[in-house]
Amino acid sequence: MFVQLLTEQTVFVHQFPFNLKSPQLCYKIVTTYLLVKETMATSVMVPAMQKRKRLSAPVRRLEVVMAVLELARESSPEGITTQAIANCIGVTQGALFRHFPDKDAIWTAVFDWVKERLDTIVSAAFESDADALAVLERVFLAHVGFVAQHPGVPRILFHELQRPVDSTFHERVRKMVGAYRQRLCLLLVEAKESGQLPQTLDEEAAAVLFIGTVQGLVVQSTLFRDEGDMTGAARRIFPLLLNGFRGVQP
Repeated sequence: MFVQLLTEQTVFVHQFPFNLKSPQLCYKIVTTYLLVKETMATSVMVPAMQKRKRLSAPVRRLEVVMAVLELARESSPEGITTQAIANCIGVTQGALFRHFPDKDAIWTAVFDWVKERLDTIVSAAFESDADALAVLERVFLAHVGFVAQHPGVPRILFHELQRPVDSTFHERVRKMVGAYRQRLCLLLVEAKESGQLPQTLDEEAAAVLFIGTVQGLVVQSTLFRDEGDMTGAARRIFPLLLNGFRGVQP
């Protein structure tokens, strides 16, 4: 290739209007041309290569999880392909599978993140010195706020729970919801003992209603695409929920 370029440049020099027919000068012109060409190519390639920084494995996995949640916000979870995920974060499928062996592993990572994050937010709401009903409201608003911030979460959970075969995923969701319901029951018992709620209240049924109300808000927001108003709706609904817990006043 170098010989070909040298020949082409030599022909060019012979056609040049000045007297530049010296072989040494021709060689110098060709060498300079090649160096300039290489420099220009490198200057174009370097920015393209620097578009994606090398991230640590934990950071890259978190990036994948957030990409899935963002895609689930606008798309059906069953239609989220590994290629779509890779495109979203700007990597190849090969790079994606260096962090996750398959799509199920990605779904597991998404669930783990959701569980950990929701546990953190709800636990912070539970840990308060306020009275039981005030804490209950904090938990309700925190739960709804998390879903409003990440509307892709319920889409993924509902999609997985609709699978006909009982899976490990189903069991993990049952454990997560069961533990959450148990904490609600303890809080409702505390409210009964302090006289804020009637002694006749069935705390287990009340906890189910509490969670079901959140789920109802999620379905409404998904149907009407108004996740931003979920928190406002939750503030209006919570007093009605409390009235249901209190029952008919004598």
